[in-house]
Amino acid sequence: MLSAQIVQWNAGNIPGFMKGYWENDSLIFIGKSGPTYGYQPTLERYKKSYPDAGHMGKLTSIIVSMKKLSTDYYFVIGKWALKRDAGDVGGSYTLLIRKIKGEWVIVCDHSS
Repeated sequence: MLSAQIVQWNAGNIPGFMKGYWENDSLIFIGKSGPTYGYQPTLERYKKSYPDAGHMGKLTSIIVSMKKLSTDYYFVIGKWALKRDAGDVGGSYTLLIRKIKGEWVIVCDHSS
């Protein structure tokens, strides 16, 4: 699922990238501006922050640590980077990933 997100991002497809997230009002995304609650507000936040391919750039992601918490939860720590025309950026993330209805999805993302 995380690899598929990178492919979708690098294709300029934010809705495809968002398929890795829990499509629910209880999704939590925490960025530099604070928390965003819910799938739709998170999608809109991504579209506003990355309005075109020049701002999206090419994503790379490295998983630093992945810890199994239970049969249905993983905690992931990683590093991300965007190489882009609008200026390169990068940072770290923590993800809480949950298996819901047989699919692994991000239920909480803290990226900085």
